Amino acid sequence: MTDWVDVWTLAEQHEGKLHSVSFELLARGRALAEAKGCRLCAVVLGAEVSQAQAEELIARGADRVYVVEHPALAHFAVEPFAGALRHLVETYHPEVVIAAATTTGRTLMPYLSVQVHAGLTADCTGLEIDPKTGNLLQTRPAIGGNIMATIVTPDARPQMATVRPRSMRPAPRQEGRTGEVVRVSVPEALLASRVRLESFERDEGEIPLADADVVVSGGRGMGRAEGFRLLGELAEALGGSVGASRAAVDRGWQPYPHQVGLSGKTVSPRLYLACGISGSIQHLAGMQTSEHIIAINADPDAQIFQVADVGIVGDLFQVLPALLERIREAKGTP
Repeated sequence: MTDWVDVWTLAEQHEGKLHSVSFELLARGRALAEAKGCRLCAVVLGAEVSQAQAEELIARGADRVYVVEHPALAHFAVEPFAGALRHLVETYHPEVVIAAATTTGRTLMPYLSVQVHAGLTADCTGLEIDPKTGNLLQTRPAIGGNIMATIVTPDARPQMATVRPRSMRPAPRQEGRTGEVVRVSVPEALLASRVRLESFERDEGEIPLADADVVVSGGRGMGRAEGFRLLGELAEALGGSVGASRAAVDRGWQPYPHQVGLSGKTVSPRLYLACGISGSIQHLAGMQTSEHIIAINADPDAQIFQVADVGIVGDLFQVLPALLERIREAKGTP
């Protein structure tokens, strides 16, 4: 049987710019590669991939970078991307392949896993190497987020997983790091696609929750849907976005795209303001990597205070208006 070695991560890029999730994957991949005693490799696909992009991935932790360039890879389409990645997998035999649970990763990885007859665990929140077997332990929420399941694929290779974005801090740059860049040609037949991109329109609306530097979230303690109007004003004053706990979404106070937690989005902003959120395990898993966490809750024993950098015990509807007034005064806005 062919040896399967190395840990691979899928780097995402658009118009010559690497997405930050590529560096988050390298942070996870580095821990796995060190546990396995193998190389960490990154794969980047595109119409044009610069040497600077490849070197950035090396500076962030990759030992080898596989580059595939072709006009068919200018924009994401599952068939040419899967064809290119399949060619790489069948040529170099990676033992582990991980991608982000983005639109790209969630579309590409299931398609690829069928083609290479491998298992795939989607939407993981944790990845580790079993010290006894060397298998990848893939942890993800199950049964509506009420339990955490650890999944193993002991026989099929590669072991494949997608990981929630913003669930780990990006790997830092390490000046002077060296590595190898391998540019690979893929047979034209593998890059054919039945889908053609006609146009692309950028959404110029509110800041996407996962990209916001400031997230103001509300939970059951907001009492009613009207309470989120105050959070909206606070988020606007801080240049951020509004989030919500599952309890608030289940009550119809906010739409599902605003949900933070295991069954919603994972965020890692510079500031996370939790208002009336008790701090269930499911919610904490979606925001605990935030740089600074401020919690406001009437219950001094609320679990959210265990992860908060600053905790305020008090009535939300007294604290929030006072906070909003001080912010507006500091900014000189009415």
